[in-house]
Amino acid sequence: MSTSRRLAPRTALFLPASNPRAIAKARGLAADMVILDLEDAVKAEDKAAARMAAVTAVAEGFGPRLTAIRVNGGETAEHEDDLAAVAGSLADFVVAPKVETAEDAARIAAAAAKPLLAMTETPLGVLAAAEIAAVPGVAGLIAGVNDLRAALGIPSGRAGLALALQTIVLAARASAGWAIDGVFNALDDPEGLAAECREGRAMGFDGKSLIHPNQIATAVEAFGPTAEELADARALIEAATGGAERFRDRMIEAMHVEQARALIERAER
Repeated sequence: MSTSRRLAPRTALFLPASNPRAIAKARGLAADMVILDLEDAVKAEDKAAARMAAVTAVAEGFGPRLTAIRVNGGETAEHEDDLAAVAGSLADFVVAPKVETAEDAARIAAAAAKPLLAMTETPLGVLAAAEIAAVPGVAGLIAGVNDLRAALGIPSGRAGLALALQTIVLAARASAGWAIDGVFNALDDPEGLAAECREGRAMGFDGKSLIHPNQIATAVEAFGPTAEELADARALIEAATGGAERFRDRMIEAMHVEQARALIERAER
């Protein structure tokens, strides 16, 4: 499902739907998207209350921020109730964990009546990523790096995830969807976060999923264009006259003009 009509989020902040203080605070944060979580961040005994809180929260609004609700997985007792709640909510998207087949993606998107951001966090999910991303109800893919690392037996780091992460980007792009990088767990390592964001942008990800408000500014900076990139883009657009031509010792054509315009649009959001 093409999401070209909307700018992809540079930052997608996960919040426990059971935490009213975090929800209230999020309304003043600079995140592009807020994802109200019904899954990992919520205790079993709080699931029903969190579901109601998520619906109420999106109804009350988050200003210009996109909103999504992450449901519990298909193997859980809460899954169907979660999907029904999302379908009746004002959320922009539904997020589903461990999506492994195109059939599951189509079912979830239809039941939730919302565009699906499918979490790709298992080997089967990675291998089926292109088929999942091609489902008409799928808006994009989110890399689930923690579960994927565990499933692959990778103790730490991202070097062993390179193929999986690039596969997620390729699959999303093949269907003109979004590709959102996975979370960074260390809350007291801003340098590590910045490095991982830069790596994600270099791989082609649109933005980063986050687990703490303190990570937002770093991700916004990393996934947004630099002043030098913006200046170059504006100069390129001004210099372009059509067809292939030379600009600052490199060859450019219409494709590069389109890229420059997209970069400026992203900076002016």
